[in-house]
Amino acid sequence: MFKRILVPTDGSDLAGRAIAGAIKLAQTHGAGLVALHVFPHLPGAHHGVAAPFLKQLEPEYERGQRQQAELVLGEVAKAAEAAGVAVELVVVESENIYGEIIEVARQKGCDLICMAAHGQRGMATVVLGGETHKVLTHSHIPVLVFR
Repeated sequence: MFKRILVPTDGSDLAGRAIAGAIKLAQTHGAGLVALHVFPHLPGAHHGVAAPFLKQLEPEYERGQRQQAELVLGEVAKAAEAAGVAVELVVVESENIYGEIIEVARQKGCDLICMAAHGQRGMATVVLGGETHKVLTHSHIPVLVFR
């Protein structure tokens, strides 16, 4: 039924449940897995008085975010490989997290998105609405939500 499953992760325990569920589904259907980690650009205005300071911080910030992504996606790769599931790892830097999830799913030919009900966004999730809710309302690809 499913050929390619996208599972976005922020490294949270709840995302881990979605990963485990996606791996089980991939095993059952003989599907491949695409694991995605999206991290935001360096916060702060890149103009005005702080611009030179932020420009100096940017490379180190990105390096740290990419290292974190490697750790998070490395765990997904280990779990998938142990289960005999092929996995592709993708890292994207963007403020538009839900949009990137949908776009990567489209680009990679995924026919299912498995994701956690919420991640590490705290109060922002309550005020702005979670990324999962945004994916659910904008995606043309089916979404399976793990609580």
